[in-house]
Amino acid sequence: MLTGKYVIAGATGLMGTTALARLRDQPGITIKAIYNNREPFIFADNISYCKADLTKADECWKAVSGSDYVLSFAGILMTAPVLAADPVTPLTKNILINTQMLEAAYHADVKKLLFISSSTGYPAQDKLLQEDDMFRGDPAEVYFSVGWMFRYTEILCRIFATKLKTPLPIVVIRPSTIYGEYEDFNPATAHMLPALIKKSVDREEPIEVWGSGEVRRDMIYADDLFDACLSAMERPEVFNVFNVAFGREYSVNELLEIILRVDDHKDASIVYNNIRPITGGRRVLDVRKSQEQLGFKPKTDMETGIRKMVARYKNSIAKYSGTNKGDNL
Repeated sequence: MLTGKYVIAGATGLMGTTALARLRDQPGITIKAIYNNREPFIFADNISYCKADLTKADECWKAVSGSDYVLSFAGILMTAPVLAADPVTPLTKNILINTQMLEAAYHADVKKLLFISSSTGYPAQDKLLQEDDMFRGDPAEVYFSVGWMFRYTEILCRIFATKLKTPLPIVVIRPSTIYGEYEDFNPATAHMLPALIKKSVDREEPIEVWGSGEVRRDMIYADDLFDACLSAMERPEVFNVFNVAFGREYSVNELLEIILRVDDHKDASIVYNNIRPITGGRRVLDVRKSQEQLGFKPKTDMETGIRKMVARYKNSIAKYSGTNKGDNL
């Protein structure tokens, strides 16, 4: 693990919170944790929080000033419900955040920046997708705008790292679908997995599944993904890109079956809504490069990860209902 001064942008989101949980109290590491709307809840002597709007260039510059390493996890949620309500604003805001953070990091002379990209940029191909496949054809139609937004940011990353006289070392991580206990469970913005967990734990009757339930996803646990991030940051090259995935696909129906079993939710009634917005497009990532060069191997199976998510959501209910006096969230 590299020692030095870290900036974690998007520090109260899923990956940012995971990073804080892993880096807190680590000797030789100090952290400036940048957040916007979601309030902080992980604290340590080596963490200082800074509230900022990263769509503003001057706030990006202040955020990265004096840092050695930048972990760029910030962004506006682009789940199916969010994009159905507003298909434009999340894209434009994310482009602002990504481009301005790159510029700020470059002028701050940081030693390395890590950018979490997305597999939505890959073309719709029924094969194992290698890193070099990203720009071979358009993204799947359902991901066209989101995929091109991430592609554009990746091109900027390559420019900053390889086309300038003084390069900014950058590593790009393209994960499969990320999940973990620090997810957003708000039904208006939540991703598919936390939304289903909330429906089960809340004992919604019936549990509504958007689409047929046959859409398949490779799910990577956030803490495992952060292992890959740390390994990638330690590599000496100026620029590199890595796929990171678990290596197995699950249908939504299979994930719901695991949730109901973990939650001991017997005889649940399930209905399918084919009108509500969903994201499709099958993408299977080839992870041989991250296995060989990063030594990456996921440690968390799907049931274990879901069990942690269910426990955290139940703890949050207990906390805000006054039945749990602890702070173990």
